[in-house]
Amino acid sequence: MTPNGWVQFLIYFVVLLLCMRPIGIYMARIFSGELKFLRPVENAIYRICGVRRQTEMNWREYTVAMLLFSAISLLLTYVIQRTQQFLPWNPQHLPAVAPDLAWNTAASFTTNTNWQAYTPETTMSYFTQMVTLAYHNFFSAAVGIAVAVALVRGIARRETKLIGNFWVDTTRTCLYLLLPICLIYSLVLVSQGVVQNLHPYTVVQTLEHGTQTIAQGPVASQEAIKMLGTNGGGFFNANSAHPFENPTPFSNFLQMVSIFLIGAGLTVTLGRMTGSPGHGWAVFACMSILFVAGFVVAYWAESQPHPLLHGVDQRVSTLQSGGNMEGKETRFGISQSALFATITTDASCGAINSWHDSFTPLGGLVPLANIMLGEIVFGGVGSGLYGMLIYVVLSVFIAGLMVGRTPEYLGKKIEAYDVKMCMLYVLIFPILILVPAAISAVSPQMGLSVLTNHGPHGLSELLYAFTSAAGNNGSAFAGLNANTHWYNFTLGWGMLCGRFLMMVPMLALAGNLAQKKSIPPSPGTFPVNTALFTFLLTSVILIVGALTFFPALSLGPILEQLLLHHGVLVS
Repeated sequence: MTPNGWVQFLIYFVVLLLCMRPIGIYMARIFSGELKFLRPVENAIYRICGVRRQTEMNWREYTVAMLLFSAISLLLTYVIQRTQQFLPWNPQHLPAVAPDLAWNTAASFTTNTNWQAYTPETTMSYFTQMVTLAYHNFFSAAVGIAVAVALVRGIARRETKLIGNFWVDTTRTCLYLLLPICLIYSLVLVSQGVVQNLHPYTVVQTLEHGTQTIAQGPVASQEAIKMLGTNGGGFFNANSAHPFENPTPFSNFLQMVSIFLIGAGLTVTLGRMTGSPGHGWAVFACMSILFVAGFVVAYWAESQPHPLLHGVDQRVSTLQSGGNMEGKETRFGISQSALFATITTDASCGAINSWHDSFTPLGGLVPLANIMLGEIVFGGVGSGLYGMLIYVVLSVFIAGLMVGRTPEYLGKKIEAYDVKMCMLYVLIFPILILVPAAISAVSPQMGLSVLTNHGPHGLSELLYAFTSAAGNNGSAFAGLNANTHWYNFTLGWGMLCGRFLMMVPMLALAGNLAQKKSIPPSPGTFPVNTALFTFLLTSVILIVGALTFFPALSLGPILEQLLLHHGVLVS
C-alpha cells in the first residue's frame, strides 16, 4: 500500500462526488418530462411504435411490458447468433454460435450480465457484436433504470395505482441519457487509442519470424456503453486489460468513473423525486461506506507478499515485497487493479483489468462478497438503487419494531404486504446461488470435471460463477470452464431469474406503495436522512449478507487464506 495508491483513490472519489449531482439532477428532469430538446425524435418513435406517451401503467402492466420486451430481445439475439455466418460484417467468416452457448449469451446480454463463456474475437462477428450485443448494452441498462424510477415513483406518489409508462421511460433513458453520453465517450476513447473500424483482422510477422493475428473492430462504441451501462462484456477476451479496449491510465480512470456514474447519480434522483434530498445522501453514504471498506481490504490483501513465495528465493522475495502482481496489468499496478475489481463488482459491471482468480484469497473474497451483498453498492444502473431500496424498507421495518410503532417510510406506513415482497426479493437471490452451486459441487461429471483447481479455491470458482450469474455481474474466476451444456443451461437460467424474477416483487412493492395515503411525521417517526439511519441500513445489509453466505465463504476463500498461512496451497 503506497501513498500514490491512496492519492489515486481519493482523486477517483472526489471526481465521482463532483459528477454525481449534475447527472442525478439531469435524470430527475428526464423522468419528470421536463426535457424537450429531443421531443420531435421522441414523438416520432412513439408514433412508429404505437405508444401513447400520456398513458401510464399500473405495476402489473409495467411488469408485463418489461418482460415481453426482454423476451423478444432475447429471441432476436439467439437467432442472430445462430445465423451470423449468413449475415454481413463477418470478415473472418466466423461460423454460427453453438445452440447452448447462443442461449447462454442471449440470456446474459438480455439481463445486463454479459457473462461470456466464449472468446469474443473468435466467436462473434462484427454484426453480432454491434446489432445484438451492443444493442442489449443500451436496452438492458435502460430497462434497469426505468424499473428503478418506477419504484421511486411508487415511493413518491400518493393514492394512485400508476407508476409510469415502461415504453416512455425506456425510450427517454436511451434518447436523453445513454446515447448522448456514449457518443462523446466513444470519441474520447478513440482519442486515447481504442480502435473503431470494420477491418478484417491484421496478420503481422513477429520478430521470431512467426505470424500473429491481431483482432480489431468497432470497439470504442461498444466499450462506452459497456462501462456506462454497467454491462461489462468485453470486445476482446482480455476485457479492459486489453490495450485496444483500455490503452492508457486516463482511459482506465474514465472507465472506472463511468461504471459508478449513473448508480451514484440515481441517489440524487431519488432525493429530488421524493422531495427528500437528505434521504438520497443517506443512501449514498451507505453505499460509499461499503465501497470504501471493500477497497481497503482488497488493496491491503493484494499489497502483501505471497506467504508461500516470500523468502523462498531472494529474487522472488524482492519482487513479492511489493505485493501480489500475479494476474495484474503492469500498466495499472496493484492499487488500480484492486480499485477496478472493487468498483466492477460493487456495480453489476463485471469488466476487469486484472484477473480476479489470481488475487490472494482475501483479495478475491472482496469481489465475491460485493456481488453476494445483492448488487446494491451503487450496483448496476437502476438495479443498484432498487436493490438498496428493498433494504431501506426492511431497515425502516426493523426500526419500527425496535421502537414499538408502525414503520413509516417517507410518509407511508410499511405493512405486511410490503415486507413480504421485500423478503421474497431477498430470498430469491441466495437460492439462485447456493442450490445450483451445491448440485455442481457434488456432480463429478457435470460440475467438477471442468474445474482446474481443487479444494477451497475450486469452491470459490464455483461459487463465483453462480454468484456472478444471479447478481448479473458477469465477471468470473477463470479456473472454471463454463462453456459446457450444464453451465450454459444453469447459468443462463440463473441470470434470467436473477434479473426478472427479482424485479416482479420489487415492482409489486412499487405499486403497493403508490396506493398508500401520506401521513404526517410524528415524534415516533424514524427519520431516513440521518447518520443513524445510514448506520442501521449498513448494519442490516451486512447482517443479512453474513447470515446468508458466511458458511459458504468460510469453506472457500476464508479457508484458503487460513491454509495458505499454514503453508498449504491445495486441500
